[in-house]
Amino acid sequence: MLRTGMRRRRIAAAIAVVLPVLLAAAIAGCASSTSSGSASGSGSSSASGKPDLVVSAAASLKAAFTNYAKQFSAASPRFSFAGSDVLAAQIEQGLKPDVFASANTKLPDMLYAKGMIEKPVVFAANKLVLAVAAGSTKVRSLADVEKPGVTLAIGSATVPIGTYTRTVLAKLGPALSAKIMANVRTEEPDVSGIVGKLTQGAVDAGFTYITDVKAAGGKLTAIALPASLQPVAAYGVAVVTGAAHPTQAQQFITGLLNGQGRTDLLQAGFLPPPTQ
Repeated sequence: MLRTGMRRRRIAAAIAVVLPVLLAAAIAGCASSTSSGSASGSGSSSASGKPDLVVSAAASLKAAFTNYAKQFSAASPRFSFAGSDVLAAQIEQGLKPDVFASANTKLPDMLYAKGMIEKPVVFAANKLVLAVAAGSTKVRSLADVEKPGVTLAIGSATVPIGTYTRTVLAKLGPALSAKIMANVRTEEPDVSGIVGKLTQGAVDAGFTYITDVKAAGGKLTAIALPASLQPVAAYGVAVVTGAAHPTQAQQFITGLLNGQGRTDLLQAGFLPPPTQ
């Protein structure tokens, strides 16, 4: 019950942070946001005259999507970056961004089953690493995080990075997993929180994505995990049912699959979608 209550409070707090962007778009485009077949030019618009495309995306996508937006000509993307679980909860509560991009496929599949998004597609993959501050020597390998006195940051159990991390630990067996979990000092709501704790020196190491290490601009070092421990970290994306700008939303997704978006994803360190 305590964990459930903490999870609900964490999601509520995170929603309060990212809610304003979505509410602003919803208010501006309310006259046209009730149908996925609405006119592509309806809803809110930027100063350039292009429609504002609201994209709810996993925090790990921030660098790649921000670069993609600079060259996306069909609309002016406006992003809400947060934990995928929080963004999915917003959609369940009735908010309607144009695009939902998650760091897993479970959440998009769940929303699709409820009729809240169109059929999702897998557009990228990522790789988990053990990250440490650049120049740190306390943790040099996965074995080091089992040692007493080492402090660790991981994702909370409901966010994809936390789920993937627990998959890795489960493969190590209960004894080693328990030792590592005993060193956890913080469970963060998204990868940004993990990176923040590492760069601030609040913890010795953290499980995150290789893309987050690359985006940190030299502040972090990645320690590779054995291939046998790697989870399948596939990312799913979809147009939200009732989106104000479904045409531009689909164009945004198409670019992620085989256009400029794919290029920016690869440059950010993402992998192509896993083979089905």
